[in-house]
Amino acid sequence: MHYKRVLLKLSGEALQNQSTGNSLDPDVLISIADQIKKVRKMDIEIAVVVGGGNIFRGLTGENSGVDRTTGDYMGMLATVINSLALQSALEKEGVHTRVMTSIAMPSLAEPFIRRRALRHLEKGRVVIFGAGTGNPYFTTDSAAALRASEIRADALIKGTKVDGIYTADPMKHPDAKRYERISYGEALQQRLRIMDAAAFSLCQENKIPIIVFNFFKTDEIVRVLKGEPVGTVVEE
Repeated sequence: MHYKRVLLKLSGEALQNQSTGNSLDPDVLISIADQIKKVRKMDIEIAVVVGGGNIFRGLTGENSGVDRTTGDYMGMLATVINSLALQSALEKEGVHTRVMTSIAMPSLAEPFIRRRALRHLEKGRVVIFGAGTGNPYFTTDSAAALRASEIRADALIKGTKVDGIYTADPMKHPDAKRYERISYGEALQQRLRIMDAAAFSLCQENKIPIIVFNFFKTDEIVRVLKGEPVGTVVEE
């Protein structure tokens, strides 16, 4: 195996039913849990950061008249809802899971304590980090990069609906080419939207490769973690 410990970043929209628009779809959650279970069977430690965009986004709230700071905290709460839903799905699959949050809510989850998170991972538990960084004006991409750095992850793997990073939007430009590998510098120079700038810089500084792949293609995550040439790897 190429990796001992990874952090998986998923958007909140990944939990939605794209046909009905339901924010949390039970079948989708079970499908995601099944993919994560396969990673654990590979004896790879895995942590997860999931966004909250299927429920609420701070920027969307601001456009509706909600104060930006308040909206961002509402978005953080949305990530906790998603984290708890994913935890429930994982435990139904027999996967031991812990939710840790940046904002204290002891009735629902453990507070984020780095040493405790590492201990959970070492014991084979899936750790889901909720509530972003605990601060407004930071995205869940930034939270994923921060937690990946703190737990010393071997890679940050970003599950999307496309199979990597392209020269242009493949939905709009069928002739767009997929990168197999690209450096941080090239990605910045070409302004490729992999993650926000703060998250990208954190990964670059801590030499954490970012792997972008299609999470919804069956067993694609397994292929990524076996080192097969799928998705796009961003590294030095």
